[in-house]
Amino acid sequence: MHKVIFDANFLFAQFQFKIDVFDEIESLIGRFEPIVLSTTLEELKRLSMKRSEKVRRQAILALELAGRCKLMEVELKPGERFDNVILRVAKENNCIVATNDRRLRMRLREFGIPTIFVRQKSYLQIEGYV
Repeated sequence: MHKVIFDANFLFAQFQFKIDVFDEIESLIGRFEPIVLSTTLEELKRLSMKRSEKVRRQAILALELAGRCKLMEVELKPGERFDNVILRVAKENNCIVATNDRRLRMRLREFGIPTIFVRQKSYLQIEGYV
């Protein structure tokens, strides 16, 4: 069974584009284990307290959605950004990464890590998966 790491912005896709990300991923790759990193939860908690009302609401919903994922405790190393943690953990654990962050997707592609992302605001697509 494949492990799929959900990035914070990908969790927002469920609400922004009204896509059932769990069903869509299963239709792409079959049964999978959804994973959310502890650093991603920290990022969502910060967003749920600071930004505009819309972002706050979506962050709270994303935190609820993250509850359906297995939590992986990770450490943010000094000087490391959230995206670097995702890249490091995906490499170490042979995971697919679900993200809509274009720069992160390009970096993941350089390391041969498959990515899942929203296409045309209506469906999910996978890249780098064989």
